[in-house]
Amino acid sequence: VGSGIIGRCWAMLFARAGYAVVIHDIQEAQMATALASVKTQLEGLHASGLLPEPVDTVFARISSDGSLASAVKGAVHVQECVPEKLSIKIDMFQALDAVVDDGTVLASSSSCIPPSQFTDGLKHKSQCLVAHPINPPHYTPLVEIVPAPWTDADVLARTVALMKQLGQAPITLKKEVNGFVLNRLQYAVIMEAWRLVEDGVCSPEDVDTAVSQGLGLRYSFMGPFETIDLNADGIVDYCERYGENITAVCKEQADARQMKGSQTAALLEAAQRVHVPKELLAERRKWRDERLAALAVHRAAAPKWES
Repeated sequence: VGSGIIGRCWAMLFARAGYAVVIHDIQEAQMATALASVKTQLEGLHASGLLPEPVDTVFARISSDGSLASAVKGAVHVQECVPEKLSIKIDMFQALDAVVDDGTVLASSSSCIPPSQFTDGLKHKSQCLVAHPINPPHYTPLVEIVPAPWTDADVLARTVALMKQLGQAPITLKKEVNGFVLNRLQYAVIMEAWRLVEDGVCSPEDVDTAVSQGLGLRYSFMGPFETIDLNADGIVDYCERYGENITAVCKEQADARQMKGSQTAALLEAAQRVHVPKELLAERRKWRDERLAALAVHRAAAPKWES
């Protein structure tokens, strides 16, 4: 439900896994554009070796329907992909609540709005949760599953199982928290990068290099806890060696900076435009997705660690 960038990506993932998919949008022209875009992206997946079937076979599983009621009729799973605005989410889930079956899972793609804020009072609220993908989800498999306090345990289990069937990597939050998991981690890195530039410690280019040529290389295949586990004789040993200094540094990182309308934002914008002019942003995004596709192929072929 919603045929923007994320909705199109979800359609590809479900169709690739063998499901019949119906795209719904309030704008007829948008659905036609979405279908054309989906076919183009499926061709890209096929060229990268990430689509096991012919493009036409997978694409034939995807259709569109301008009627919400008929689009979701008999659906086992509805993935909401409307804009990230609470009032829009509330209206959309109220509309879905009026037309879905008692067995349909209602999942939101919300990146930071907790499900309790737009599902309270619904008849089918126990069937609602968040399944937040990472952009672009066909190359970055993480999905954050966030239940509301009233989400049924079976709905949660079914959603986790479905995401795994799609080839995604779901994580489950035990409770609602602002920003979920990935954005809380991402925002911490962004804010510290911001401070390093704003305080004159480092240039924007060098901060990006510190991540792309340093932290990012390890973090592309292992998380922070496994990283520190391997950087010492286990996590307890790591904390004994480095814990006090880490805590001292983090005490210096407590001050959040104003980003909107700031001089630092203008400085960072200017630095980025030196490397990528604004008119080339679409081309740069295409290059990013090609690199992510190559990484996905590499990860699929890489040997897995078995203890």
